[in-house]
Amino acid sequence: MADGTGGAKGGGGDQDGRAGGGDRDHGFGLYVHWPFCLSKCPYCDFNSHVASGPVDAERWAKALESEIFRLGRDTGQRVLGSVFFGGGTPSLMAPEVVDRVLRAAERVWSFAGDIEVTLEANPTSVEAGRFAAYAAAGVNRVSLGVQALRDADLRQLGRLHDARQARAALDVARERFDRVSFDLILARQGQTPAAWREELGEALTLAADHLSLYQLTIEEGTVFAARRAAGHLRGLPDEDRAAELWSVTQELTEAAGYAAYEVSNHALPGAESRHNLVYWRCGDYAAVGPGGHGRLTLEGRRWATEAIRAPGAWLEAVERDGCAEGPREELGPEEQRAELLLMGLRLREGVSLARLGALGGAALEDRIAELESLGMIRRGQGRLSVTDAGRPLLDAVLRGILGA
Repeated sequence: MADGTGGAKGGGGDQDGRAGGGDRDHGFGLYVHWPFCLSKCPYCDFNSHVASGPVDAERWAKALESEIFRLGRDTGQRVLGSVFFGGGTPSLMAPEVVDRVLRAAERVWSFAGDIEVTLEANPTSVEAGRFAAYAAAGVNRVSLGVQALRDADLRQLGRLHDARQARAALDVARERFDRVSFDLILARQGQTPAAWREELGEALTLAADHLSLYQLTIEEGTVFAARRAAGHLRGLPDEDRAAELWSVTQELTEAAGYAAYEVSNHALPGAESRHNLVYWRCGDYAAVGPGGHGRLTLEGRRWATEAIRAPGAWLEAVERDGCAEGPREELGPEEQRAELLLMGLRLREGVSLARLGALGGAALEDRIAELESLGMIRRGQGRLSVTDAGRPLLDAVLRGILGA
């Protein structure tokens, strides 16, 4: 999908709600996972499935409503700042299902006056045709899984749309929604810095207020992983070429005013994804739908939640048992500290040193000091953040702090 929490994505938004390490003071959101796709992209390792037949919209709407009501009984009355429909391909959802989910959420929690409601979408003409109905249901932000603006690359990525359809869908989205994001994958097979400079420059002329620019990663269990193991995935950039592509990305987005507020996400001032900020700032979020991951602070204790992954089994569990969630895992201070760093250091703003200290951050002092001396991280104004030199090496920085 698109502007999620890292890695290359398929449809147009953020992934299945993985994050952590926080409390009730850093936002509250709802993640809704729609698991169905028309096809499985060869790079995708998300919980997505090609439906074998028609999806019973009424059954799914009832089940999603039921899970929202159940979670509402756990959380009590809270102010909901964001809703995110991810997947899978949420733009395959019947608009009436979207409407019913939002009405259920509004019954359970109070909606913030400026609530952000995002739906991930594929840029095909059929799905773009539903945009007006989604907007009428209450969606006010769409995230389009464009992935590339070159037809040959789209075919390599297994996408079902072409560049013309992507541009047309962006035109429709800008007409229907106040806020529009789309994502592109870089470090593709055979991609040169010059070609990426041209393509990204074009993308910036099409952009509304937000861009997610993910480096292609080859995840275990995907078709691309199998192709690479067999020697058939040729032309992937080496580290030097990937670094060049990163530099081009930072140069062009910064010049166009799209600040890199997160390592892979760029926005005009004030247009940051509020829902994803809940993840990265380690706030609370409820999750419904197959495989949805959540984080909830209940009576001062931090819990990780995860739903049954298989769509059929999830639906049957809701209907049979009134719950499709597995056993909750309580997160102790050390686990919360690790999640705070893993998520928060993705942000340019970094993490609060006071918050880190409350979770036992003093135990990491020697590692932090060493990376600080190397110019990879900095401390200032009460925060710990990654420097410009450290950002392209974020994974290594995190390993250095966490000792992984």
